[in-house]
Amino acid sequence: MPDTLRPLSKEEYLLLKLKERELAALLEITPVINGEPDDDNLFKIFQFTLLGQLGVRQLAVYTVQDGQWRCAVSFGPGMPDFRGVTLPEQLQRFPPEHPVGVADLELGAPWQHFASVLPVRQSEQMLGLVFIGLAHQNYTATVEARREAVSFIESLSQMLLGAVSSRRLVRQQVQAAAVRKEIEIAQEVQAMLFPNKLPNDQHVAVHATYVPHTAVGGDFYDVVAIDQERFLFCVADVSGKGVGASLLMSNFQAGLRTLLRQQAELSTVVSELNNLIFRNSGGDRFITAFFGVYNRATRELEYVNAGHNDPLLLPDVGQGPAQVLKTGTIMLGVMEELPMLKVGRVPVPPHSTLLNYTDGLTEVFNEAGDEFGEEGVLQTMREHRYLPLPKLHDELLRRITAFNVKGTHYADDITILTCRFR
Repeated sequence: MPDTLRPLSKEEYLLLKLKERELAALLEITPVINGEPDDDNLFKIFQFTLLGQLGVRQLAVYTVQDGQWRCAVSFGPGMPDFRGVTLPEQLQRFPPEHPVGVADLELGAPWQHFASVLPVRQSEQMLGLVFIGLAHQNYTATVEARREAVSFIESLSQMLLGAVSSRRLVRQQVQAAAVRKEIEIAQEVQAMLFPNKLPNDQHVAVHATYVPHTAVGGDFYDVVAIDQERFLFCVADVSGKGVGASLLMSNFQAGLRTLLRQQAELSTVVSELNNLIFRNSGGDRFITAFFGVYNRATRELEYVNAGHNDPLLLPDVGQGPAQVLKTGTIMLGVMEELPMLKVGRVPVPPHSTLLNYTDGLTEVFNEAGDEFGEEGVLQTMREHRYLPLPKLHDELLRRITAFNVKGTHYADDITILTCRFR
């Protein structure tokens, strides 16, 4: 007689039905994971799959990123929304190595709604914790079936959180690539703004040094010949960094050079630049700047200080004290019309040195919290005013580095532009 199949016991039948449900759950969630849903929808599918296929009626999934835990999904009748419940400190510091019963952890309310907590790891990296209630008794009436259900949910959770982690990594890589591209563009824009050649003749020598704080800084300098006798120099600092700051500074330089070609007066140049910046930024960004126009024939310096660090004009030894060039107006781009704009004029004695700089040169602090400040800059200039300009700039940077509690880690960009009048 042919062999006949032995009828399944109740336990075997329940286990078989559980396997069928698990297979259905896999067929349901795998295409979703391989698709392109956002994380929230992925967690919702996970929730509905556990509810529909295994009868899991209580669920909370906590994920961890950079040491920060958050509840991504919370579901269950009669229990609080765990998206507003902080994961217990003991689990944040010491998450379990294997699935454990919540009752064994003695977490208290409101965690008694769950039966088990399942840790999810990937290559020794903790991805999250999955809290589940008891699966439907139709499929987990035996110890073996309950163990099987927990093991399956653990595997499904591994798939889910692994997919979420992978998607997050891809997003971070895409964002990092976009940031790198933005930095490259901003660096190219910024490099094009700086002049290739600075005046160095029988009347005056100009030297500039730029030390960026980050890959793309907000400082700017320019030197532009107006005619055979006059040239303009400008040092500026735009609020913010990145492409936006570089583009605003590019507009600033283009406007400056256009106005100079039109032989505009310095007061008109500054007013029009203010209008340009205000229109382009809507008051969200501003620029501090110092504009100087030097006339070789008359040895007169005409200038406007627009909310910038005060340049220092040091005459030859014995010819008087240093002058601080303050006359001007407020920073550019804050108001549509500049209030009380004044143009300063000073004679420049022979062998004088004019130091222009941005606040990165002065805003360094020692261990006691003292600022290097304008006094530190002035003291250095008095002691080393006759050094060749490149060496003078090196000495200023050496001084602030020695003074700075953070060494060469400056708080901001540093721009130095020095004019030596012969």
